[in-house]
Amino acid sequence: MINFFKILFAALLVFMCYKVISTSLESNLFEQWDFLGSIPWMQATLWDFYANILIITLWMFYKEKSIILKISITILFVCLGSIATLAYVLVHLFKLKPGEGIKELLIKR
Repeated sequence: MINFFKILFAALLVFMCYKVISTSLESNLFEQWDFLGSIPWMQATLWDFYANILIITLWMFYKEKSIILKISITILFVCLGSIATLAYVLVHLFKLKPGEGIKELLIKR
């Protein structure tokens, strides 16, 4: 099961990097922000994104010991979204020892 998640999350990470880079080359978010910010669904999407970031950040704060690391990873979560989240989870998936599973991924410090 863990190998499945490693492959899935790695594929999602590659796809999200591709999507963000290709979209950035095609369209400048900062030039279109006034228009995008006025769309109710874009506002709802941003609220949804930051609610998810809060949940993921609370889990990360539980797992990590170093305050510097906690702050750094939080900044990456906020700035890079799912790219940072996928990378963070992948790092922890690869740190699992043979025989460890989802339970250890979620609760092991």
